[in-house]
Amino acid sequence: MADRLLQKTGTISDRDMQAQALDDMDIERERGITIKSHAIQMNFNYEGEDYILNLIDTPGHVDFSYEVSRSIAACEGALLIVDAAQGIEAQTISNLYLALEHDLEIIPILNKMDLPGAMPEEVTDQIVDLIGCDPSEVIPASGKTGLGVDAILDAVINRIPAPSGDENAPLEAMIFDSVFNPFRGIIAYYRIKNGVLRKGDKIKFFNTGKSYSAEEVGILKMDLIPKTEVRAGDVGYIISGIKKAAEVKVGDTITTLENPVTEAIQGFEDVKPMVFSGIYPVDTEDYEELRYSMEKLQLNDSSLVFEPESSAALGFGFRCGFLGMLHMEIIQERLEREFNMVVITTVPNVSYKAYMRKNPEQALIVNNPSELPDPSGMEMIEEPYIKAQVITKSEYVGQIMNLCIDKRGELTNQVYLTQDRVELSFEMPMGEIVFDFYDRLKSVSRGYASFDYHPVGYKKSDLIKMDLLLNGEQVDALSALVHRSNAYDLGKRICLKLKELIPRQQFEIPIQAAIGAKVIARETIKALRKDVTAKCYGGDISRKRKLLEKQKAGKKRMRQVGKVEIPQEAFMAVLKLND
Repeated sequence: MADRLLQKTGTISDRDMQAQALDDMDIERERGITIKSHAIQMNFNYEGEDYILNLIDTPGHVDFSYEVSRSIAACEGALLIVDAAQGIEAQTISNLYLALEHDLEIIPILNKMDLPGAMPEEVTDQIVDLIGCDPSEVIPASGKTGLGVDAILDAVINRIPAPSGDENAPLEAMIFDSVFNPFRGIIAYYRIKNGVLRKGDKIKFFNTGKSYSAEEVGILKMDLIPKTEVRAGDVGYIISGIKKAAEVKVGDTITTLENPVTEAIQGFEDVKPMVFSGIYPVDTEDYEELRYSMEKLQLNDSSLVFEPESSAALGFGFRCGFLGMLHMEIIQERLEREFNMVVITTVPNVSYKAYMRKNPEQALIVNNPSELPDPSGMEMIEEPYIKAQVITKSEYVGQIMNLCIDKRGELTNQVYLTQDRVELSFEMPMGEIVFDFYDRLKSVSRGYASFDYHPVGYKKSDLIKMDLLLNGEQVDALSALVHRSNAYDLGKRICLKLKELIPRQQFEIPIQAAIGAKVIARETIKALRKDVTAKCYGGDISRKRKLLEKQKAGKKRMRQVGKVEIPQEAFMAVLKLND
């Protein structure tokens, strides 16, 4: 749909046109999803008058809702695009609520009308129920054939208000994105609320307090277009020679040094990571290079948070916070593609709160199972809970309920949106989603379930720390906090999975799952053995026994000094226990 709008307004020529024109990452093209929001300015002549339209193409997946919230803070209106064949999805609803909170004008669009499976009347009724608009306001369209593009541009110009702003007031601009350019430094994208930003102005970032000179300002088309000034209501970019990632904060306010504003622009929230995981370089010498790569990536994706940590098994690395499992997967892939960094990611987990008997008022935040204090001095432990919404076809309700109950979820509500579509609401622990929940949800519903969630606080829970021992040594990167009722089953399954994945050595390797000093599950990887008795043809049994005893003693010595290399797949195996 964004491609058709760009073509219609003449922003991109037919010669330069390609599918997903605004998605400039390889991963976005391969997966057919938007990961990074993209801002672009379009000029359009409507009924003899020239208009400037600023479009931001945002992701739809729940893991990238931070990109959406930033874009919404910089806009006046939103196009709510609903698939005519699939109907409203859970993530559509959550993004819609974000837009409504900011009082945006909503234009509903029914996309993919060219598909044979399109259900226009049914889906229009869903949209009307959701936002309370008139059925005639829903625009039928198709991004493939170009149907409805004129009607969309007409609605944008007539229904979305023009940005208000006083060009004579002090400069007030909100940064909503930033990118790193190896030659120019950091390029910040902003939306000007009031005032005018001119090339060469001395500017100041409100929250960091740092001042710079505006070396180049301009607007965003398919390329950056330099201008001498950018006015109130415009969206543009600024290059001021900033080299450090920490100096540009998304949501910060740009103002001038001579005539600054008294307070920053409100309505922007900080990111709250949901899933934590360790990222370690395969070679410990690459630690500094990994830090440099992560800082660059953080500029492009400010929802990534990380801090240094060390592990006995993996050396030095970073503890990273992600918005969800897809976000984690994308970050790992981008590190490999864009920075040639081959990394090991540990088992993802969430943050818990531990209360000690000595100081029951003060909660300790535990982001890593290895940080868990001694259970004997602990009063209780709380884990984060979420409210989950699943929208699916009615025939899959049973399997989805079973899955959520398996994951310690409680069904709170069940609403039939239409005869065939159901919205199920659950309260469940965040930690249960981190593992394989999303994959299993897709498989039990054959891809017809959409899932969305938001945190609802912490609840007391009976959690214990499960350690994994390889050859008698604890592997801290494989430790996990699990519910007591699941510990035995999970321990057994992890041991079996690791037995498949860890290559055989010259000595026997025991794999054990333990709670404290008590071993709850064990598997053994047999040693690779040479047939030392092959040369004994007959003769006394004591000759064979002597050779076997000699081999046994060698294997025992080897096991004492032997080191077990854990392959990368083993760390992620826990996520695919049901495969």
